[in-house]
Amino acid sequence: QVQLLESGGGSVQTGGSLRLSCAASGYTYSRGCVGWFRQAPGRQREAVATFSAFTHSTYYADSVKGRFTISQDNAKATVYLQMNSLKPEDTAMYYCAAVPYLVTCSNIAAYDYWGQGTQVTVSS
Repeated sequence: QVQLLESGGGSVQTGGSLRLSCAASGYTYSRGCVGWFRQAPGRQREAVATFSAFTHSTYYADSVKGRFTISQDNAKATVYLQMNSLKPEDTAMYYCAAVPYLVTCSNIAAYDYWGQGTQVTVSS
């Protein structure tokens, strides 16, 4: 059974940093796509950062380019999202997700496995 468990969320002030982690059990990040997504109250879930194990390419939403970095440690079966220069508009529930197939990694609908989410709150 595949389980993804996020951690690292919290409350920070504008300009602060957080590193989110997503530990997988029953799954390897060495294939398919892995991604971080977020959903703020009243808004649709959106892709924040994704990584393709097939093409080794990354995708970042325009709103986070230059501030967020996705990385992974396959030995630890963990994916990270380093978030710097945080802004109040980054406040949301953050989810990691994975899919073991060759898909468009920024396509939310393509993902098979989701974590429960970790809350990030940025105050001004």
